[in-house]
Amino acid sequence: MSETKSETQTLYAIYAERIDAALAALEMEGVLPPDAPRTNVTVEPPRDASHGDLATNAAMVLAKQAKTNPRELAGKIVEKLEADPSIASAEIAGPGFINLRLDPAAWLEELGVIASAGDAYGRSDMGAGRTVNVEYVSANPTGPMHMGHCRGAVVGDALSSLLEAAGHSVTREYYINDAGGQVDVLARSAHLRYREALGEDIGEIPEGLYPGDYLIPVGEYLAKGLGDRFKDEPEEEWLPIFRAEAVEQMMELIKADLALLGIHHDLFSSEAALHAAGKPDEAEAWLRAHDLVYDGVLEAPKGKAPPEDWEPVELPLFRSTKFGDDQDRPIKKSNGSWTYFGADLAYHMQKAADADELIDIWGADHAGTVKRIKAAVAALSEGQGKGIPFDVKLVQMVQLMRGGEPVKMSKRSGTFVTLADVVNEVGKDVVRFTMLTRKPEAQMEFDFAKVVEASKDNPVFYVQYAHARIASTLKKAAEEEGIQPSADHLDLLGEEELALIRRAAQFPREIEAAAKAREPHRIAFYLYDLASELHAFYTLGRSETEKRFIVAQNRDLSAARLFLAAQLGQVIRNGLRILGVEAVESM
Repeated sequence: MSETKSETQTLYAIYAERIDAALAALEMEGVLPPDAPRTNVTVEPPRDASHGDLATNAAMVLAKQAKTNPRELAGKIVEKLEADPSIASAEIAGPGFINLRLDPAAWLEELGVIASAGDAYGRSDMGAGRTVNVEYVSANPTGPMHMGHCRGAVVGDALSSLLEAAGHSVTREYYINDAGGQVDVLARSAHLRYREALGEDIGEIPEGLYPGDYLIPVGEYLAKGLGDRFKDEPEEEWLPIFRAEAVEQMMELIKADLALLGIHHDLFSSEAALHAAGKPDEAEAWLRAHDLVYDGVLEAPKGKAPPEDWEPVELPLFRSTKFGDDQDRPIKKSNGSWTYFGADLAYHMQKAADADELIDIWGADHAGTVKRIKAAVAALSEGQGKGIPFDVKLVQMVQLMRGGEPVKMSKRSGTFVTLADVVNEVGKDVVRFTMLTRKPEAQMEFDFAKVVEASKDNPVFYVQYAHARIASTLKKAAEEEGIQPSADHLDLLGEEELALIRRAAQFPREIEAAAKAREPHRIAFYLYDLASELHAFYTLGRSETEKRFIVAQNRDLSAARLFLAAQLGQVIRNGLRILGVEAVESM
């Protein structure tokens, strides 16, 4: 087996090639037609581990092209596979699935592959260097990051790392919404704090301004830099200056908050700069030239009587119904300013010019705009001749709990739990891993007490403890017993150890599957399963001394088990790296 593979070619890839070779042989014999597509043939673990080590659907996929039934074709495929000495048995199951059992040596050799690949184990060239733009966070620059932003930030960052591990070239982007009315409110709020810093008693923060204390340092910064020049000037004199300065200060604060989570973006794009460069006008001109924008009148609001002041107004409308939306959408307001959708359309047009694929991570409260922006990107990218794939991942909010009770927050008083507060209390790793323990579209509770529990019910603890337990075992073996990991006697490993290797060997295909589905939480689930099996094996040694990693009277077996442990640790480290979580050495 070793003569036919590279040092870092993983087991599932090897047997996918061998099954493909068997199909090619049947094609040469005329059993399969030469044009039968094999792209949907899969090689994966069977759903029930008792059925074997690997399963393939090859006969099910190709029987129709072969003009035969799946079980008959499966029999011919099995004949080819049974000639392979590394395949202990090949059996037909159900309507035509093929289950394979491998010779133990095949699994033992995979440990060598993990050791040779090291940090690269699991990485794939599936993405073939395709450029993917992942936009995430993009919180309004009006205050510090809070836990409402946290989950999307972690999902976007972990997804970016996952895609990189699967061979994509990723651009991490943050879109700064610095052109809307909320930025004017920020500037006015900062001006109030500026006057306060100059000694004025501002009293209670007026309704409609941001009341948070986080603007006090901004006011002090502005007072130090500008003096009292704008203290009594009319708004039109200071608003543009305070808007730019306040946004810059807020973005510095946001970047610092994200850095606490280990998140750093490659690109920060400004909505204000987009408008200044005339990009929305360019997008409108292009869309009109392709008959995708027209001047029309929106229908009255459905389902209820229109407001008394409602009247039909002619607006430039994007033909989003042509791309699956339920109505055409305005790109400008009646006063001639751009709608948020109009600006967003231009922004995505700009992104699509520089990427092979776009992914946006949004809060679930934006669900209503997904269809229209997908329609816009479909129109723009098809027009550019790319037909660029575009996906929007919706992330549900996180309910903060403390001791089973919701944490109360008040927008009016400006009191909320910041991301920095949470990271400082429980740590970056706990926050990041916990955010990936459920599908992003599912509701989530974050209980400050539960996320730091040292128990099996706390996934981040359980996975990090598995790595720490391995590190401790390796250290103890070296310092107390003088035993180092060795691959010289791997044939001494038994069925329990082989089960661990089977789980570890799934890591490369888990990366590819998670990357294809754009679901980084799958890696967290996988690591938890791997950690559970490791802990279960470790627990065996408490009652059966011969099952321990270190068996003093059998140094060869100990060295082999330590080699296994070291490779399991490598897989855990590689998985945690994708999630942005540290693989700790002790706990």
